[in-house]
Amino acid sequence: MKKILIHSGYIKLDQFLKLSDCVSTGGMAKALLQEGHVLVNGEVEERRGRKLYPGDKIEVQDNGTFEVEGGGVKEE
Repeated sequence: MKKILIHSGYIKLDQFLKLSDCVSTGGMAKALLQEGHVLVNGEVEERRGRKLYPGDKIEVQDNGTFEVEGGGVKEE
C-alpha cells in the first residue's frame, strides 16, 4: 500500500488522483470516477470533490491501493 502524505486537513479526490500519479489531468480523473474504478473506504465513489482525510483508503483499478496520511509521498 502506498501512503500519500498531505499537508492540510484534507484533499479532494481529483487532486489526490493526480498527486498519486493515477491520472495526469482532471478530465482523466472524471472519466475514471464515472466508470466506477475508484473505491474510497471500500465503496465506489464518483464525486471528484469528495474530501479525503488521513486514514482514508483509496483503491484505484490498475493503479493499486493508497492511504491518506497527514504531513509528501512515501512507499511501504
